Amino acid sequence: MNTLRFFALKESLSRKPVVIEENERRSALYGKHVFGKQAMRQVLSSDAFEAVQDAINTGSKIDRLMADSIAAGMKQWAISLGATHYTHWFQPLTGATAEKHDAFFESLSDGSAIEKFEGAKLVQQEPDASSFPHGGIRNTFEARGYTAWDPTSAAFILDTTLCIPTVFVSYTGEALDNKTPLLRALNAIDNSATEVAKYFNKSVTKVTATLGWEQEYFLIDAALAASRPDIMQTGRALLGHAPAKGQQLDDHYFGSIPSRALNFMKDLEQQCMLLGIPVKTRHNEVAPNQFELAPIFEEANLAVDHNSLIMDLMARVADRHKLKVLFHEKPFAGINGSGKHNNWSLATDTGVNLLSPGSTPMKNLQFLTFFINTIKAVQDHEELLRASVASASNDHRLGANEAPPAIMSVFIGKQLTKVLDELEKVSDGKLSPQEKTDLKLNVVGKIPEILLDNTDRNRTSPFAFTGNKFEFRAVGSTANCAKPMVVLNTIVAKQLKDFKVEVDTLIESKGMKKDDAIFNILREYIKASKKIRFEGDGYSKEWEAEAKKRKLSNNRTTPQALDIQLAKQTLSLFEEMDVMNSIELKARHEIEIEEYIKRVQIESRVLGDMARNHIIPTSIRYQNLLIKNVKGLKEIFEGDYKTMASEQLNIIEQISSYLKIVNEAITEMIAVRKEANLLDIKDRAKSYNELVIPYFNKIRYASDKLELLVEDKLWPLAKNRELLNLR
Repeated sequence: MNTLRFFALKESLSRKPVVIEENERRSALYGKHVFGKQAMRQVLSSDAFEAVQDAINTGSKIDRLMADSIAAGMKQWAISLGATHYTHWFQPLTGATAEKHDAFFESLSDGSAIEKFEGAKLVQQEPDASSFPHGGIRNTFEARGYTAWDPTSAAFILDTTLCIPTVFVSYTGEALDNKTPLLRALNAIDNSATEVAKYFNKSVTKVTATLGWEQEYFLIDAALAASRPDIMQTGRALLGHAPAKGQQLDDHYFGSIPSRALNFMKDLEQQCMLLGIPVKTRHNEVAPNQFELAPIFEEANLAVDHNSLIMDLMARVADRHKLKVLFHEKPFAGINGSGKHNNWSLATDTGVNLLSPGSTPMKNLQFLTFFINTIKAVQDHEELLRASVASASNDHRLGANEAPPAIMSVFIGKQLTKVLDELEKVSDGKLSPQEKTDLKLNVVGKIPEILLDNTDRNRTSPFAFTGNKFEFRAVGSTANCAKPMVVLNTIVAKQLKDFKVEVDTLIESKGMKKDDAIFNILREYIKASKKIRFEGDGYSKEWEAEAKKRKLSNNRTTPQALDIQLAKQTLSLFEEMDVMNSIELKARHEIEIEEYIKRVQIESRVLGDMARNHIIPTSIRYQNLLIKNVKGLKEIFEGDYKTMASEQLNIIEQISSYLKIVNEAITEMIAVRKEANLLDIKDRAKSYNELVIPYFNKIRYASDKLELLVEDKLWPLAKNRELLNLR
């Protein structure tokens, strides 16, 4: 075995499991490192506490004096827990989180020092914005950008740093982050949904979008990962023959969690408890070495922050356990990829889930209103929803191994389909007394009974109703949840806004009663959104053909999917809902296209380097051993040596043929890549997708064949059978 692989495997096999002690109950640990209500009450004056709560609940501004008081209390709390630094923690358009640490320490003129943290430093800072993606919002030489405190997401302590969640904007006010548009979208859904909810309960004053994400990931041994340049630099295995035993026996899913993985999970969950991340579920996923973590539902802004934080936290904890966590949507070919299902719903300040049916026809009419409007929103903006999950890595996952296809559709189940079919039969205009009775008692009144058995059984649906929420399954595991949540909340907000206008028009102009008006509009929406509803196999060729007939988009690749971002209707939608202006949208489009190009470019370079620096030399070395063997046989058997060495000669020939394929493909790929780099950004992305990526499979196929031919001890890279066997 190759020396590097030998020591990597030796270290992996000899590693003793790390035992995590769980002495404290989780409830006692929960939120200990979060500056929440309990911590605030301990260190803030009543006026300062009320100021923060008003900012959270109503968006009111905090004046300078009050900010100083809050900062002083926050500093006192943080230092008591061992914090030495503070940072504005934000989510730039890189897909990761960003932070610049400053010490509380400040020297005085008399040579002494104090710990200092003022309100101005809490509320706003000016980090260097020059190296963050901006999509043309500012000039390259301009470095100014601002971070501003988001009091709706509590500050927390990570290691010895007080982290203050913030937005990140340019000097001219445009959003340079994922959080700013999300906050705007959440405000839009609050306004629109509250107005509609008042039809059913006038005491509703706020509607909150909730999110429960399900984070899938792979764990592999860190030492083995270190022997793979592709995994270290791209997050996935660009090469590697499939192991004989993958997931075909279905024995990993929900199976006994391997001890090293379980110790990692225990450690991670303790850290989550301290940071107030309400993790609830852990289990083995379908593929070997694949796992899932899921929390309790939270308000969407906080849930997005927690998911971004936990991805960073998982990498830190994995490092302590000599593991590497892989978030890539398809780190290994031929087995399940990883997603991040986004479970979305709407909740009122009166404690009602608007996507959950109730015990009365009126509550069920409320449910149907929000249920049908959501489906209509997806129907009208399915391309935009697809664009929200587009990335180079997610392109590998969509439509493969239980991941939903790129065609957006909504699954609601046969029973709810029957309910909508019955509602569609409602007559135009005012309902007769008999129709009202039949509708409310025989259709609407029975929804709770229907939903008892209406569990989702369609794993191929990108957007499925699962009892009291919609589950957006197309979101990739590397994604920042803010992107799909911005789109989903914006399109539903717009739809509910339009719905209210239509209902009020029927009430005012035609004198209809509220229920009649609602039923009439919902009936039209059911008809209009039929084409987006699909109950069958999303992988089938028949569905692909049917979707085309229904004029649904099938944007398989990121360059195709992102085109909708610049459409007139998209710009109009986001500007009308005050979520993003045209400058911000165009910037995001450019950033996402450029990121796609760079991801593919990096992978192609790594693939070429690995093939030429590892695969080809190793294969030639083994081929030379075979040639030496054949020469020895020739000396012994002379004229009859070809018969005696027939298998060796066959392997030598095979190695030569595969080496030729690999080397020629790399040369051609580099040439195509160089030509693509001369094109404008849109054509470059298209060229990378259509001309560069096809070489990946060609190079991989031949390289993987060489892996099977070359002697194991010579092979320099950890094999997939080793990587996918966590001990």
